[in-house]
Amino acid sequence: MEKLLALYQSWRGESPLKIDSLPGAGSNRSYYRITGTDGRTVIGVVGTSRDENHAFIYLTHHFNTRMLPVPEILAVSDDEVRYLQTDLGSTSLFDALRGGREAGGRYTQKERQLLVETIRELPNVQMRGARGLDWSQCYPQPEFNVESVLFDLNYFKYCFLKATELDFHELKLEANFRMFAKDLTAEPSESFLYRDFQARNVMLDADGHPHFIDYQGGRKGPYYYDLASFLWQASAKYPAKLRRELIYEYYESLKNYTEVPTVRHFAYRLGLFVLFRTLQVLGAYGFRGYFERKKHFLDSIPAAMDNLRELLKLRHMYPYPYLMDMLQRLTELPRFTRIDSVATTRSDGYKTSPVNVYPAHPQDGPATFSRYDGRGPLVVRVFSFSYRKGIPEDESGNGGGYVFDCRSTHNPGRYEPYKKLTGLDEPVIRFLEDDGEILTFLDSVYKLADAHVHRYLQRGFTSLMFSFGCTGGQHRSVYSAQHLAEHIHDKFGIEVHVCHREQGIHQTFAAKAQTTEAAD
Repeated sequence: MEKLLALYQSWRGESPLKIDSLPGAGSNRSYYRITGTDGRTVIGVVGTSRDENHAFIYLTHHFNTRMLPVPEILAVSDDEVRYLQTDLGSTSLFDALRGGREAGGRYTQKERQLLVETIRELPNVQMRGARGLDWSQCYPQPEFNVESVLFDLNYFKYCFLKATELDFHELKLEANFRMFAKDLTAEPSESFLYRDFQARNVMLDADGHPHFIDYQGGRKGPYYYDLASFLWQASAKYPAKLRRELIYEYYESLKNYTEVPTVRHFAYRLGLFVLFRTLQVLGAYGFRGYFERKKHFLDSIPAAMDNLRELLKLRHMYPYPYLMDMLQRLTELPRFTRIDSVATTRSDGYKTSPVNVYPAHPQDGPATFSRYDGRGPLVVRVFSFSYRKGIPEDESGNGGGYVFDCRSTHNPGRYEPYKKLTGLDEPVIRFLEDDGEILTFLDSVYKLADAHVHRYLQRGFTSLMFSFGCTGGQHRSVYSAQHLAEHIHDKFGIEVHVCHREQGIHQTFAAKAQTTEAAD
């Protein structure tokens, strides 16, 4: 601390007014906010690795010459263990997105715009930042290569996989690792690989624009890595639709800096790096959680395992059969299964179990029979309405399906700023999501709807209707209907019509190609 103060005094010519310790990051560096007598603040950094500090200082100077949105280095000690940099404020992108994460991945328009601006700026750093960069200055190595890939894959094997005590054939797994590493490094790259590109390492300035920090582990490498690292961050809970939008924004921005591959090739390469990044993250969580016993990393494992389960639905994309089989068995271990699949004891003393004691036999036929079986395809209609004007009629003749009453949830229509808005407007969305009652309400609705849609798809039914009512058919019912329609379309890929009756708004989500759910 004394040497850091001496560096500040040498740079500023006076002692600071105060110095405050800042929360630590993932590395061993210590950060301090130093306030001068004029109120101006800078960030003081004390590191334990001279080489790591040197890499950050060199990269920061280089990025500043390229006019990139990074801090400036103001002063550096002779041994490069301590340095001062400009203060980018206290709000990270991670902080700004807290509402969306806590809402289970339902990000508002403002939050989505922050993500779009950030993801469109990433190619600027990757491509323009690489021009004229001396790669030998990077730490701990200058380039993403087969050796670095194998290091991370073995990190996953020894720090996570072996800790689970899952049986696996080490030589077969190693052979797939080598194939995987060869594929990941198959294409030459001239871009800067940030390596630790995540929302915590993006700071928002006073105008809300993104600036980048903590790139000291960067090196020459493929740009797919950073996109995968950011969008598949386990705790972010980005919904699939939002991920697709952000991938599109990145792809379009990348065109401004380099020639891009075809969309098909881009998607395939990105998929490889998503799998790699997922295994790398699990390795880190295993080391920090299982060995260092840090609760945050242990708590993060379920979300990372959910990411892995989603990837395994596309296992045909990955030509590594033994690795895929081993990962499938990994997700099925009891410690990683959902809590609702574990046997429990009821209050009346009877024990319930997820095991089907009497499995169905092919000769038994289907559980139910109907003249509508097998017709398909299923079309779902979702309505919002005002109870004052009656429940929507079902023109299909099937009786109307589900009707949900939203009036138990907090009503934004009671407050003047929201009276002229609807449940499609960002201020109303934020009000409802911050309040949280509507999210709990919809969580139960989703469970009912998912089970019903899944069964209707199995039986080949053609029509299903959901309706949401509230006092005026303007706020809560509109929000609920829109979100259920998007949820069903995203999950099942079927045709969905949404009608906000009192607002005169109609929207159709067209059916996608045949989905896994429909084929089950």
